[in-house]
Amino acid sequence: MKYVLVSGGVISGIGKGVIASSTGLLLKTDGLKVSSIKIDPYLNLDAGTMSPMEHGEVFVLDDGGEVDLDLGNYERYLNVTLTRENNLTTGKVYQHVISRERRGDYLGKTVQLVPHVTDAIMDWIERVARIPVDDTNESADVCIIELGGTVGDMESGPFLEAMRQLRRRAGKDNFLQIHVSLIPVINGEMKTKPTQAAIREVRMLGLAPDLIACRCAKALEENTIAKIAQYCDVERSHVISVTDVASLYHVPLSLHSQNILTHLHELLRLDAVVKSKGLVQQGAKTLKAWKTLTQEQDHLHDRVTIALLGKYTDHPDAYHSVVKSLEHSAMACKRKLNLILVSSEYLEASCMVTAPAEYHKAWHSLHTADGLLVPGGFGERGTSGMLAAIKSCRENNTPFLGICLGMQLAVIEYARNVCNLPNASSEEFDKETEDPVVIFMPEVDRTTMGATMRLGLRPTHFQPGSDFSKLRKLYEKRAKGAPIAIGKPNGHLPNNIETSEATTSGRVVDQSTTSENQPPLIVTERHRHRYEVNPKYVARLTQAGLHFVGKDDSGERMEILELPDHKWFVGVQFHPEYLSRVLQPSKPYLGFVAASAGVLSEVMRLKGRRASSMNLLDDGENAVMDGMDSIRI
Repeated sequence: MKYVLVSGGVISGIGKGVIASSTGLLLKTDGLKVSSIKIDPYLNLDAGTMSPMEHGEVFVLDDGGEVDLDLGNYERYLNVTLTRENNLTTGKVYQHVISRERRGDYLGKTVQLVPHVTDAIMDWIERVARIPVDDTNESADVCIIELGGTVGDMESGPFLEAMRQLRRRAGKDNFLQIHVSLIPVINGEMKTKPTQAAIREVRMLGLAPDLIACRCAKALEENTIAKIAQYCDVERSHVISVTDVASLYHVPLSLHSQNILTHLHELLRLDAVVKSKGLVQQGAKTLKAWKTLTQEQDHLHDRVTIALLGKYTDHPDAYHSVVKSLEHSAMACKRKLNLILVSSEYLEASCMVTAPAEYHKAWHSLHTADGLLVPGGFGERGTSGMLAAIKSCRENNTPFLGICLGMQLAVIEYARNVCNLPNASSEEFDKETEDPVVIFMPEVDRTTMGATMRLGLRPTHFQPGSDFSKLRKLYEKRAKGAPIAIGKPNGHLPNNIETSEATTSGRVVDQSTTSENQPPLIVTERHRHRYEVNPKYVARLTQAGLHFVGKDDSGERMEILELPDHKWFVGVQFHPEYLSRVLQPSKPYLGFVAASAGVLSEVMRLKGRRASSMNLLDDGENAVMDGMDSIRI
């Protein structure tokens, strides 16, 4: 096993995740099998109980793991299906070590950071690195390890020591370190002292970076590269310039142009790794396709304006996967995404008095947008503004997509204003509400918060009589047009469901026909919620025109709602953004953006696999884009 450690210095949020993902992608284009592990030095067992205002988005995996958003980047770039064990935290390590101590595994020894905690870290990494994560069902050739935080942080100490020991345990030519640092530009001059200090600190901890990736607003000057190489004891060619780019999809190509693959081959002796001829050929297609993708993105001019109405809009990463899904769908519709983040609190009537400027600006943004998206969230704060916005979309035929909380609010709005239930609400907001149209799921733990929601990959059954559904038609096109592929490793489907087709943008499960008019359609998407639509009100809502076209296995839990006589009014209980890819956009997002851009009818007419790429390329280019299927970015 080969290991690539990606660490960071000077500042946090420097872009280690993008560098790690891009490096892994380039190794994939070389025909290698790649896995990834993210180390987060915080004491939490996982990211599930963290506020998105502090930590950013919580990403959910097939197995229900609530993990750092960087694992979403790994899945998108590498076309892998990771597990909760691919996210290692201090809390997990300590829990593991203490449980072993309680069992007596340490034979009465004094349990210490070194060697017991560091050994546990190394053992965890070596074990997880060998778990198959792609369609080959084979262990990876290379494992990318991203060490979160900044070198020098107190909480990172045990992990840095473990990495020092892992380098020795792995052996010569099997471990490489990329250190990401910052080159600030002050009065037009590039300053190298912060990077020199960062590398010096890394060396004091026993590690020696092989490659230094330097973040800078512009390309590194030759004298800057020479100075870094001299004072940080690396070859000049091992100083990688990582400049600010218009799109993150340019980063892998930037690294490739600086021969990072050549350096990886030399330092890890990758030529000795036996590679599948098929993977090598597919990798070459992938690299060519990625270049085509970035060129297409650079030449988009027509815009589609989407208002994202959320509770956590002040944090840039709170809706990371949502934004990526919108980008994927906008590119598929040949549109440049103009995303407007709107705080739902500013839409509330009280803001007319307390913050009139923000109130009018928020409503102006909503009324001038082509479509409205209400994503997931928790708590009552800002929901009255969301309800007012949803009502406006429903009455004015503005495309709307509600995710999780967004779907539940659409139900509440419809119950209040169409079903004549003015006191309809959610038990999350009002436990004593007269009409609880959204309730706490009975099987969910009411006392423990961590990892107790309905999590992970679960099936949704489209219901008989849902042939009018625009969303169903989009899923059906994928089911009928795509080549058959046996499901992905680690996909946790119920035992009674056979997977005959799997996509990364909502897996489609095919079953035998039960009706001559309409075959069943089952899709699987990832979930994260503890509240649901109250089944007792479904009949009344349906009779009033709100159709629940998708339900769970039991038929009691509502998964998808849709208004038939509307441009696009769809709510989903699941989180389709977790499985969206550039050339396989999530179907709910694709339909929403297409309706907002005025091209939904064109999307609906397209057949087969090209339905997700709008048939924008000619036949030669389409042949190239087939290479993207190896990573489904």
